[in-house]
Amino acid sequence: MGEVAKDLTAGTVGGAAQLICGHPFDTIKVKLQSQPTPLPGQAPKFAGAMDAVRQTLAAEGPGGLYKGMGAPLATVAAFNAVLFTVRGQMEALLRSQPGAPLTVNQQVACGAGAGVAVSFLACPTELIKCRLQAQSALADPSATGVAVKYGGPMDVAKHVLKSEGGVRGLFKGLVPTMGREVPGNAIMFGVYELLKQTFAGGQDTSKLGRGSLIVAGGLAGASFWGAVYPTDVVKSVLQVDDYKNPKYSGSIDAFRKILGKEGVKGLYKGFGPAMARSIPANAACFLAYEVTKSSLG
Repeated sequence: MGEVAKDLTAGTVGGAAQLICGHPFDTIKVKLQSQPTPLPGQAPKFAGAMDAVRQTLAAEGPGGLYKGMGAPLATVAAFNAVLFTVRGQMEALLRSQPGAPLTVNQQVACGAGAGVAVSFLACPTELIKCRLQAQSALADPSATGVAVKYGGPMDVAKHVLKSEGGVRGLFKGLVPTMGREVPGNAIMFGVYELLKQTFAGGQDTSKLGRGSLIVAGGLAGASFWGAVYPTDVVKSVLQVDDYKNPKYSGSIDAFRKILGKEGVKGLYKGFGPAMARSIPANAACFLAYEVTKSSLG
């Protein structure tokens, strides 16, 4: 089995493990990010992450936490397959000789390269996912002409293609998606390699146990979100913004308006659930990737 096929297979398994662990946290994150700013003297729709969980369970049952999972389940597997395969190809390019371990800096470069590639896959799928997850948070019970109601992922795609500028509409938010994926993956793979080498006491990390891989993967995932979270908030609000009368003209405008209206706190809406998710989800992803890859020989 070739290296590319191994990376593809292991990345796919890693992606599925990551999603099953992490999707409920992600739903709560998007609901908190996209809830409308309350009017003066009014309480926000959700008081915090736990309140959002309680309200979601009460209104939609446990299935509500797995809303919008269809699109990412199909794509998170593809996403991680691309991420780990491009990273594997970058590793091969940077190696001095076959099988030589890479430095932390080289892993940072591999992560950045992989981040560019996956942005083109992440942008349309995140747009679809955010629209589905946010529609209950954005729904205003007092308004009659509520934002478009979507029946599912294909419905969102059809609507965007038909009435939001065709294929270009699906790539709304590509700039902040790249602003998240490129530095985020550079940091994540760099931290992962640094921790593995620290635990192994040198560059050969092939003998590390599962516990070490879980810790390294979990902390690497946390470093991704810690580094790029405000960019993710900007991406989410742009992607759920109304096409006909948009609130934001672009990334910089969205960043300025959130900062002006809600301060730095506004750029970290939903940060708790994002961090709570990233640690187990990325630990599961890296562990599944490493175990699958080594079992393929």
